[in-house]
Amino acid sequence: MKKLIILDRDGVINKESAAYIKSPDEWIPITGSLEAIAQLNKANFTVVVASNQSGVGRGLFSPETLEQIHQKMQRALKKYGGHIDKIYFCPHTPDDHCKCRKPKSGLFDQIKKDYDINLKKIYAVGDSKRDLDAAKACKKILVLTGHGKETLDENPAIIKTVTVKNNLAAAAAFILSSPAARSAHRE
Repeated sequence: MKKLIILDRDGVINKESAAYIKSPDEWIPITGSLEAIAQLNKANFTVVVASNQSGVGRGLFSPETLEQIHQKMQRALKKYGGHIDKIYFCPHTPDDHCKCRKPKSGLFDQIKKDYDINLKKIYAVGDSKRDLDAAKACKKILVLTGHGKETLDENPAIIKTVTVKNNLAAAAAFILSSPAARSAHRE
């Protein structure tokens, strides 16, 4: 089994903003998230991001600015010995009715195809119901950063179907202690 984890970006790796993360200066990591990704990398996990980025489609920032934000994230991760292997994002607005915008599963379908994996054995970490809905085929972890507390308050029954952790650091510790993580072969 491949060791792969799928992360949402805003609210999981970096602080969430109702006004969108529109520039590299606005991208601020959540305490412990970069170290958590580095720990997953050191345990031979492939780490990918699946993120809605409708600010592009709304004209709030350009694809080039989004790339600059992602470059800042990768540079910040490198300081901890970590990296993100691939970033999947949907640039569309809800009005575009695309297949890749979460809660639809298009980004996850692409990850499944690109990595030739069974999503049922893969962890997906998000902070919103739409993240969890898009990851319906995965083992889901809701983090309480970003919109996580609000998601849990609005959907209390969700606790029956997902693992809930305080933040990405706690989610990574949980994943790294799981029997599946210890038994998965190294690529």
